[in-house]
Amino acid sequence: MNYIQQAYKGNNEWFHWVLTIILVFVGWQVIGVLPLMALAIMHSANMAEFTKAAQDNFMSLGIDKNLFLFFMILMFFFGLVSLIIGVKYIHKRTVTSLVTSRKKIDWKRFWFGFILWGVISSVVIMMGVFISPENYVWNFKPVPFFTLLAVSFLFLPFQTSFEELLFRGYFIQALGILTKNRWFPLIFTSVCFGLLHGANPEVEKLGYISMVFYIGTGFFYGITTLMDEGTELSLGLHAINNIVAAFFVTTDWTVFQTDALYVDTSEPSVGWEMFFPVLVLYPLILFIFSKKYGWKNWKEKLTGKIYEPVVLKENYRILED
Repeated sequence: MNYIQQAYKGNNEWFHWVLTIILVFVGWQVIGVLPLMALAIMHSANMAEFTKAAQDNFMSLGIDKNLFLFFMILMFFFGLVSLIIGVKYIHKRTVTSLVTSRKKIDWKRFWFGFILWGVISSVVIMMGVFISPENYVWNFKPVPFFTLLAVSFLFLPFQTSFEELLFRGYFIQALGILTKNRWFPLIFTSVCFGLLHGANPEVEKLGYISMVFYIGTGFFYGITTLMDEGTELSLGLHAINNIVAAFFVTTDWTVFQTDALYVDTSEPSVGWEMFFPVLVLYPLILFIFSKKYGWKNWKEKLTGKIYEPVVLKENYRILED
């Protein structure tokens, strides 16, 4: 059974999908937001200050950056827990079937993607610092930095895993068995993943051209998932991407405002770094993955049809009899 077909192992009536999506939304955007709201209220002098910060940015309340990052991650943690509960108890299938088509999760794949992109992205960032040193200020503060490092490595994977298992996992599988093909789930989830980041301050500063990066990244993770028949590689890629983004370079206008090693003081602009990953690095990494894992039949893997496995159909008939 391929990756999308894993969804056939569980309950697949329309209301199972609707209930799980509602559960995830409540966990992520209701329960998950409550701790952050409580933190903001504790740092507000009055409701007027709280209301203003809610409209602008809670960071304006003087909340410690690492503490704020942790509470932001909590939202995604509750979302991830809700998704797992939905898959196990509403769809009644294993979490492994959400992650991969393999019998068990291949952690070697996760770590290969994690390390590969960690090295490449770090080199690219350091190249930027070397090429334009006037745009960067050294910002190393031992206690805040090492706290950030701990929060990033220990907790950011919850945020990235939630996004991967929701978009490249749950939604790709749901849309795959609904539309009976692979190309629509790939396109739809990639565009939605990009639009989800449309509220990021980067988009406001740089304009909608920046969506090329977010949607392109969605396609990159989606192609990786479909070609590899599992999310392990994309889980590793996404985790280290956000970790490096958190502790290496920060600005006062990006979604991650942290006690990073460097502060980028340049004016927001659309430069080579916006298109270089999408046009050069992502194809390069896909090529490396294809050679290492023997990816073949690209057209079939990315655009082919999805069929309900015959074995499962026969099992259903036996149960009915």
